[in-house]
Amino acid sequence: MPRASLAVRRAARRLAPALLCLAVAAAGAAAQTDVPDSAAMARIRDEGFHHSQVMDIESWLSDVYGPRLTASPYAREAADWVLKQLTTWGASNPHLEWWDFGGRGWVSDRFSAQVVAPHPFPLIAYPGAWSDGTHGPETGAVAIVHVDSMADFAKYHGTLAGKWVMTSAPADLELNFTPDAHRFTDEELAAMAAAPEPTGSGARPGPTAAIIRQRMVAAEFSRFLVKEHALGELRLGRGSDGTLIVMAAGARDLHAPPALPAILVSAENYGRIYRIVEKGIPVKVEVNARNRFIDGDGKSFNIVAEIPGTDLKDQVVMLGAHFDSWPSGTGAADNGAGAAVMLEAFRILKTLKMPMRRTVRLALWTGEEQGLLGSRAYVREHFGYADSTGHHFTPENAKIAAYFNVDNGSGAIRGVYLQGNAAVKPIFAQWLAPFRDLGASTLTLSNTGGTDHLSFDAVTIPGFQFIQDPLDYHTRTHHTNEDVYERVQPHDMMQNAVIVASFVYDAANRAEPLPRMEVKR
Repeated sequence: MPRASLAVRRAARRLAPALLCLAVAAAGAAAQTDVPDSAAMARIRDEGFHHSQVMDIESWLSDVYGPRLTASPYAREAADWVLKQLTTWGASNPHLEWWDFGGRGWVSDRFSAQVVAPHPFPLIAYPGAWSDGTHGPETGAVAIVHVDSMADFAKYHGTLAGKWVMTSAPADLELNFTPDAHRFTDEELAAMAAAPEPTGSGARPGPTAAIIRQRMVAAEFSRFLVKEHALGELRLGRGSDGTLIVMAAGARDLHAPPALPAILVSAENYGRIYRIVEKGIPVKVEVNARNRFIDGDGKSFNIVAEIPGTDLKDQVVMLGAHFDSWPSGTGAADNGAGAAVMLEAFRILKTLKMPMRRTVRLALWTGEEQGLLGSRAYVREHFGYADSTGHHFTPENAKIAAYFNVDNGSGAIRGVYLQGNAAVKPIFAQWLAPFRDLGASTLTLSNTGGTDHLSFDAVTIPGFQFIQDPLDYHTRTHHTNEDVYERVQPHDMMQNAVIVASFVYDAANRAEPLPRMEVKR
């Protein structure tokens, strides 16, 4: 290249300061692209805190229509209510998308359990989900059975007819010296923020050979009890202080053979019965479990609705939460809280009518409690899948900019799990800046599991679960009979809806979709 003339070099020197200023300005503009619109944030906060409907939504989902076990009529009634609300708010195309659950519905219409001898007392107890029922009130003596292998069955042959069977020793409950509920301290949040990028797939290890054998023995023993004409099983419930974790205790398969009632009894009541029987004193229990199965086509649904975008309307930002719950409480914290927050965030954005470039899509999943089944079915249908042979993505996959999820109870959002996606950290830091006064500023590269964002993360879609104060989620409400409206915190719920609505708004209007990571296999 020929040497520049003296005149050109002098002109360049004169222009250098101006070019430098332009470069600095351009860099500043680039750095500001993810600064939230302060006017929009103010409007979202005002609507979410001063005109909130989130607790009313929560009450409808939990008090009126809870619990919402997958494939149950209660879940469908709750979905119909949601569709009506979405229509009232002016949502675009609110509808159900059906997927193959392969199972039957189940409802417990009436239940009671009582020790009737030697001294009567009521039991804190619940039938496990998909458990068979009794034929009206059924009373029988309690038998303690010790079964470690199938060879042990023979010694109980002919001895269990008309009896309620216990197979576990009582729980050794520890005295609890700490409060049930907890908010993250500054030190705990700082430790999260300092966590290194996760390594490995983060997949949970499968069951050990010993656990598999134990499950096989338990399944065969249940069939043995049917043949022996026992009344059913009284099972040791997990939990303490009258709180009882109630999940599946029967088969949801459409063609499952008849089984016996499986009654989960609180640790304290279970231990009392067990110790009395051990002393050689007969105990009689009366159970009335009017449970019914709803056989159909084995389908379940996801609830979907949209707010159309403007110039980038073919691209999508999604927000979602799981809609189903377990049967003993009303599914208020798990996950009526997440569903109500997402519905409220959607309502806020629709009410304010602020332009959003990308289409916003709400999705509420069923089948989460059985293994993220609803969201996995949706992702596979719309966005594809990844396996050991590579990734098999649909054209829609490239059109989704982000997915945001709430599923850790009603505790206040304090930040975001980044799922190892370091590229989004500076973006989310700016999006959280308007909420520092609410205690929401923590970003951790750590993964978190067990929620529907994993279905999206598995196909390279940026999917995120928010960090939430634990409150009493893991000590009192998660899958328990205490998962009810009274455990849900109103201000936290309003805060969560505001932050979610803001993140969705920011993602919908961002110049580019959020950065992606490599496919995980």
